[in-house]
Amino acid sequence: MTKSKKRSLLDKITITLRVFVFAGIFLFIGAIVLAGIYRFVSPPGTLLMVERKLSGDVIIHPWVPIDSISPNLVVAVIAAEDTRFCLHNGIDMKAINEAMEEAKNGKRQRGASTISQQTAKNVFLTNGGGWMRKGAEAWMTVVIETLWPKRRIMEVYLNVAEWGDGLFGAEAAAQKRFGKSAKHLTAHEAALLASVLPNPHKWRVDPPGPYVRKRVGDVSARMGQVRRDGLDDCVNKP
Repeated sequence: MTKSKKRSLLDKITITLRVFVFAGIFLFIGAIVLAGIYRFVSPPGTLLMVERKLSGDVIIHPWVPIDSISPNLVVAVIAAEDTRFCLHNGIDMKAINEAMEEAKNGKRQRGASTISQQTAKNVFLTNGGGWMRKGAEAWMTVVIETLWPKRRIMEVYLNVAEWGDGLFGAEAAAQKRFGKSAKHLTAHEAALLASVLPNPHKWRVDPPGPYVRKRVGDVSARMGQVRRDGLDDCVNKP
């Protein structure tokens, strides 16, 4: 390779690296700015909503403030998804270590994704795996945990969570499944909704199958523990 060609190749590599660096800085700053805006302004939608709409679903997504969502649902999703929500800083290392230990011992693997991580993924990212997406999820989790109080994280989570059939958010799910506002959900109704969150297309509320009924019993029992131990205080405590 001649000296001029080497110089040309080096220049191209340098330019490419600069583009990646500037793109990284732009995304870094943009993520913080967007998260800062969403601290006060409701996200208009999510990429998953766009995906569902493109597949032909009719999206129903009324936004309601956390004061218009029953505390029962807050307790239920904490019990079902992340009992340490009020205790961790977004990424629950204790849950991750326990999941890894269970996997090592050949037990059924369970998820260790927190409500904060799910909120970061739902609002800012797409579904899917891969180390890059996981890294972006971890970064956005740190950002929202830094900029948002726990109550705001829960508010956003409950307004963008998918409940199947084009239903996004607690209000849409409560109106469609029970014919009432999310503010008036009973403890049992809240447990039903929380129990199907991991897979709302496979697990149904109306009517619940044997697996969902068993899961509702487990979630209801944990709801009692959440209340007794004040594990919902960061959201429900006045």
